[in-house]
Amino acid sequence: MPRVISFFLLPLYTAVFENASGYGQYTNIYAWIAIFNVFLAYGMETAFFRFYHKSQDKAKVISTSLISLMASSLLFLILALSIKQWLSDVTNINVDYLKFTTYILVLDALVIIPFALLRANEKPMRYAVLKTINVAINLGFNVFFLLILPNLAQEADTGLWNSLHKPNWEIHYVLISNVIASAITLLILVPSYFKASYSFDAALWKQMLKYAGPVMLAGVAFTINEVLDKILLTELLPSDIAESEVGKYGACYKLALFMTLFGTAFRMGVEPFFFSHAKTEKPQKTYAQITNYFVIMGSIILLGVVVFIDVLGKLLLHNPVYWEALDVVPIILLGSFCLGIYHNLSVWYKVTDQTKFGAYISSFGALLTLIINIWFIPKIGYMASALATLAAYGSMMVLSYYFGRKYYPVPYNMRKITFYLGVSILFSALSFYVFNRNLIAGSVLLLLFLGLVYKMEGDNLRSIFLKRGD
Repeated sequence: MPRVISFFLLPLYTAVFENASGYGQYTNIYAWIAIFNVFLAYGMETAFFRFYHKSQDKAKVISTSLISLMASSLLFLILALSIKQWLSDVTNINVDYLKFTTYILVLDALVIIPFALLRANEKPMRYAVLKTINVAINLGFNVFFLLILPNLAQEADTGLWNSLHKPNWEIHYVLISNVIASAITLLILVPSYFKASYSFDAALWKQMLKYAGPVMLAGVAFTINEVLDKILLTELLPSDIAESEVGKYGACYKLALFMTLFGTAFRMGVEPFFFSHAKTEKPQKTYAQITNYFVIMGSIILLGVVVFIDVLGKLLLHNPVYWEALDVVPIILLGSFCLGIYHNLSVWYKVTDQTKFGAYISSFGALLTLIINIWFIPKIGYMASALATLAAYGSMMVLSYYFGRKYYPVPYNMRKITFYLGVSILFSALSFYVFNRNLIAGSVLLLLFLGLVYKMEGDNLRSIFLKRGD
């Protein structure tokens, strides 16, 4: 739900940033935020899950994690504000925006453990409500600052509204909205800090860092795969078109959010489940079944978004200037699907404490991202970034499956997984390239695929929902 709400920011921003260059600046800022987020979390969320489930003294795990992240966040706040001009030069982010960016990063880091605690204690409703509140507040202030405030200021020559409104402050308002939303979320979660015992266990902390280190490296590599293309586009394209091209690419990239939404929601629930069921009898069979259903749902989403891509583009990208980058959407969607499958396959190195493999695999993907983007962006522009995303996530998926068979065999039904994935890709290619995005032809292919799924999985799906109903 939070992802769905945040999705409404896309038509708002594409309407406000009419020439795409403004959206390009926004995309660059949030690409850097994603990178810094990984360093500020330094793998402690995953380490928290691991040690919380296996430790007898859960209170000590909570307090040690909280103290660690509070100290590192405070250090970052002081350092970032002290060298903001240097950071501005490195990141190509206006120094005026860096102050707000720093506040966002610190506030988000301080809620990592409180949110992880909700997931670990299986409180999905409270988790979802708080995440929804965060995004709703962010969306509300964006709408106020970008749409309502200019009209209020125009109607009044003086007064409060006029003093709040500043011309060409769109990006400032976007960042301020984020700061307000993050601050309110932290205030709501403050009780987690008051309940902590604040007993810092140095030995436990070292063990957690040892576990978290490879996770952080994997996170850095993941983030490189996800956002470095926007940064490299800014650096490698001619300066007169760079921001505009990044804006178009970044806006169309967001249309893959339907797959990201599904993958993120699935991962949020399944990651704690993997750890809590690791010691049950034959958990591998359960892991295999979970992956099977993930592939089925992901295949439907892939084909569905490709079939309705023109409808979604016109509905969500309010300015036609962005539509020319719609060709990247099927490639990004497939890449995001491969990433989702990878997250399911990665259970083997997490439950066996071999997180170094996550770092190796994602580093390989990051290397591919760098090579393909640097080599091909000057030649084919943002299409190179889309292909790099697919190559990186596809290779990570294959490598995780390969090493998983060796170190922690899971009986995946590869025939069925390959069938669903292959048919979905084939039908998507037919709809997009052969039938040239014809809505009728695409809808027929989608209905045909849904019929295949129902015929092959109908009995299993009915048994699942009937059990849930009981």
